[in-house]
Amino acid sequence: MWIVRLVSRRVALGVITLIALAAAVFFISTLVPGDPARVAAGENATADQIAAARENLGLDKPVIIQFFLYLGRLLHGDLGMSISTHSPVTEGLFDALPTTFELVLMSIILMLVVALPAATIAALRRGGAGDQALRTSAVFTAGIPTFWLALLVQFFIGGKLQILPLSGAVSRQYSVDRVTGFMLIDATISGGAEAGWDAFLHLLMPSAVLAVLFGAQLFRALRTEIIRVLAREHIAVARSKGVPPLTLVMHHVLPNSIGPAITILGVQFGMMVGSAVLVESIFALPGLGSYLTNAVGSADVNALLGAVLVTGLVVVTASLVVDLLQAVRDPRVRAAQNGGGR
Repeated sequence: MWIVRLVSRRVALGVITLIALAAAVFFISTLVPGDPARVAAGENATADQIAAARENLGLDKPVIIQFFLYLGRLLHGDLGMSISTHSPVTEGLFDALPTTFELVLMSIILMLVVALPAATIAALRRGGAGDQALRTSAVFTAGIPTFWLALLVQFFIGGKLQILPLSGAVSRQYSVDRVTGFMLIDATISGGAEAGWDAFLHLLMPSAVLAVLFGAQLFRALRTEIIRVLAREHIAVARSKGVPPLTLVMHHVLPNSIGPAITILGVQFGMMVGSAVLVESIFALPGLGSYLTNAVGSADVNALLGAVLVTGLVVVTASLVVDLLQAVRDPRVRAAQNGGGR
């Protein structure tokens, strides 16, 4: 069956990719200044305590042996213990990931809300002043550095205008119990609609930053595809029959233009998880970015490896989901998976 072949191929490729990623990050981490054994032993540890920590962590073995031991644990789902917090890396990542996913999902919603109508308007008025303005804006925003835009938005909107909260996930006046890990849900459960709204306002500015940076690519792809669909013969026939413009767009143009959007959103999901590192650090959100920043700052190799591998796993999974969605939506993709329709 085509779906079995597709999933098996993508999973095999994903496993190879993650092993290669683990190897690259592991060996690069050995070149980073700092002694993980000293971090694990504590600030005031003696030489004997540091030596014992080094032996306990396996750092006294050759690097290649350390890697294969780590890989063996990894294949059993063990990401090791955090050197700085002395807690399982999986536990720390489990606490951090919901915040990052919440940020990325909110950004995708904002992207769709803005990019879809903007691309439709630009395509319908191709070559006009509105089209030129939208395309120029897309080119400009696509080149803005993440950290610069985040700091600029935080300074003006959060600091000068005080329209939205400067940083954090929720105001201090609300006590939020962890239920799902997603702040919007947990804040609503713990403090009602008022706390949920406060969490939403805290999430709005960082998610808007991500949406601006990645929305330009989505806009351009949608505009190009909508123009291509508008040039098809069946659209001309529908127009000649007097189909209202709104009906034409909603029922004939947009449904046939979502293919590239699905692909781009799937690819961008993984990229946005990676870009969330900077955004979360600037806006003090307790997500994967903050976890990774703390790991780098404390020379916590296990936490660093775990965060990078989880990010890689997200990218691989997003690619698999995109492939499945495209295969379900497009018979030509299924035919390709079946070896050209055999």
